[in-house]
Amino acid sequence: MSTTDRSDTTRDLAVGALGGVAAYVLGYLIVFVTQRGRVGESLRGINFVADLIGGDPIPPWKAVGWVFYNAHVVATEVPTPLGGVRVVNFIAESDAGSLAAMYLVPPVLLLVAGVLVGRIAGVTEPIEGVRAGGFVVAGYLPLALVGVLVFGYSIGDGAITPILPTAGLLAGIVYPAVFGAGGGAAASLLADG
Repeated sequence: MSTTDRSDTTRDLAVGALGGVAAYVLGYLIVFVTQRGRVGESLRGINFVADLIGGDPIPPWKAVGWVFYNAHVVATEVPTPLGGVRVVNFIAESDAGSLAAMYLVPPVLLLVAGVLVGRIAGVTEPIEGVRAGGFVVAGYLPLALVGVLVFGYSIGDGAITPILPTAGLLAGIVYPAVFGAGGGAAASLLADG
């Protein structure tokens, strides 16, 4: 590998990582802006009980994080009163059609990130685009893992949190690899037109 190839790969990796970070942050913000009211309303009863027993209320921004992970098909673990754990996907269990639209947020943003990374890398062949677009994993994966901790909410001896292994695998690797690479491949087709 020549010095030019290494510098191009390093540049593509840096741009891909930046694209992954942007897609993650923008995805959370879209879910937050569109779902904060609905999530806050859903938390009202839970937070009322928490307040009565002297607990801290669940901040809506954390609960929106659970919905954001659910949009990646990552379930949320919720402790049960008897010490067990219930696995929940708030989007799948909702009757609201607009909430189901959240499933589109991560793929669309990751496709766009892959296209942008591919365009910046100047890809002309689909395989080059797949490689360049796949680099969005470098930015998305660390945030997907850290997000599990950030959005976790301790309650008693348990925590309400996205499931870590699934978050790392699906949200952190599969989604950005598939959709970022697809966007990068699409960028090569746009270069021809």
